[in-house]
Amino acid sequence: MAFSSPSDILERLGVHEGQVLADLGAGSGFYTFAAAKIVGPAGTVYAVEIQKEVLARLANHARYEHLTNIHFLHGDVDRLRGSHIADNSVDTVLACNVLFQIENTAAFVAEVKRILKSGGRVLVVDWAGSFGSTGPQPQYVVTAAAAEEFFTKAGFTKVNTIPAGDHHWGLIFRK
Repeated sequence: MAFSSPSDILERLGVHEGQVLADLGAGSGFYTFAAAKIVGPAGTVYAVEIQKEVLARLANHARYEHLTNIHFLHGDVDRLRGSHIADNSVDTVLACNVLFQIENTAAFVAEVKRILKSGGRVLVVDWAGSFGSTGPQPQYVVTAAAAEEFFTKAGFTKVNTIPAGDHHWGLIFRK
């Protein structure tokens, strides 16, 4: 079974050099680092994470990889202005493997909307189910239909469904 490939997904999304992306709930950094390599030195990636120790590990890895276009931000994406990113400043938001951890989805979606430029996109990738020790517990799984409702209710337009591996679903929305 194949897991999602951040590089492949970002390429299918059309991420390109010079763009500004925000990885909300950066976690392991798989999407952060893939995005930083694609957008290159002319682009910027904001890696927002609530766990300071995780941010420190990500910053160390970025130094090792010589990726200087990543800005590491300690923030709470569960609240409006919690990312500390300026209004209307981001081309694409990455919300990957994070919805199942969000307690206040309305505030999260409002934060995504606040930081996205007009016409900006959000990529949402999350677990398709609970896979024992690999995925979230069953009660925390967020379905693609639920995610679509969160975003469309906030005024986003669904653009596409994107393949995200055997254990994940992927959706793209536009502000």
